[in-house]
Amino acid sequence: MTGAPASAAGGSGAKPVRGGKLGTAAVNQASLWNIANILTMVRLLLVPGFVLLLFHNGGYDPVWRSFAWAAFAIAMITDLFDGHLARAYNLVTDFGKIADPIADKAIMGAALVSLSVLGDLPWWITGVILARELGITLMRFWVIRHAVIPASRGGKLKTLAQGTAAGMYVLVLTGPLATLRFWMMMVAVVLTVVTGLDYVRQAVVLRRRSLAAERAAVGRTAEALNAAAGSPGAVATDASTSGATDAGAAAVPDAGVSGAAVRVSGGSTAVEPAVRARDGAEAER
Repeated sequence: MTGAPASAAGGSGAKPVRGGKLGTAAVNQASLWNIANILTMVRLLLVPGFVLLLFHNGGYDPVWRSFAWAAFAIAMITDLFDGHLARAYNLVTDFGKIADPIADKAIMGAALVSLSVLGDLPWWITGVILARELGITLMRFWVIRHAVIPASRGGKLKTLAQGTAAGMYVLVLTGPLATLRFWMMMVAVVLTVVTGLDYVRQAVVLRRRSLAAERAAVGRTAEALNAAAGSPGAVATDASTSGATDAGAAAVPDAGVSGAAVRVSGGSTAVEPAVRARDGAEAER
């Protein structure tokens, strides 16, 4: 105890409600060491542990592979909880935004590659799933300034199917269970491809809509500036230079486009920032 009031220590001074969600003051103080980030870090640490357990004693010891399955299961369970906790209690941090998807891809990639190295899983399955995950990650960066595509029900089913199938392959199964895990992996592969294609479709549509909205906003800004320039008192001209087309200066009010110049009395100056943004959007399209 420091003896300082709660407000001085960074708190709100309000007592938390038992069984309730965190209050606004506490929520706004999310730090790196919150429960969501700790779960993400645990999942990252489980990746090398899982690989060591899986390959211990040659990689085919049923006991050690059971330990590896336990580590894999814990990692997948923490994946279900950390994101939910971060959103429910406003514990989202920059570290979590970066580390969470890395941890997700790391544990699944480690499982798939390790199983293929041991000869338990065909390499083409590993290649399809990893190519999809890498491609979608790159596409997120492509559309991130335009829109954020929320997780779909199909994407959640894909993750569940991948985790279940990979977990079954980690265990040493024979007979009907070995056949079942093969078909479970086939379901995971189909969901991986279908949801990946759907994500590409959504990304393209949202990006086009965003670019169209940007062009419309640029047009409205230019019209507003030109209208302001043509209003009484907006253009200051030299009375002694009657009839000159480019004499005088336009006094343009600040309309959100800093340093922009407008076309006045037949002049040739353009709204440079707005045009630059529009041309860049059209070039990307």
